[in-house]
Amino acid sequence: MARGQQKIQSQQKNAKRQAEHKKQVHDQKAAARTALVYTCSVCRVQTPDLKTFKHHFVSKHPKTPLPPELLNV
Repeated sequence: MARGQQKIQSQQKNAKRQAEHKKQVHDQKAAARTALVYTCSVCRVQTPDLKTFKHHFVSKHPKTPLPPELLNV
């Protein structure tokens, strides 16, 4: 086990490493949220592109008519 000054330095290094890791995780979550562009009007599920959105809508809500933005996809 480290004692004295080594222990303090080790704790400072670990705190810095933990802060950087926490910042990276937060940035990834924010980026993922901004990538979800289209929202389903029936169930409020968010999807990143029109192709995925159409696939979701056709498979999950087959009886509901397609929204106008999905007619051309």
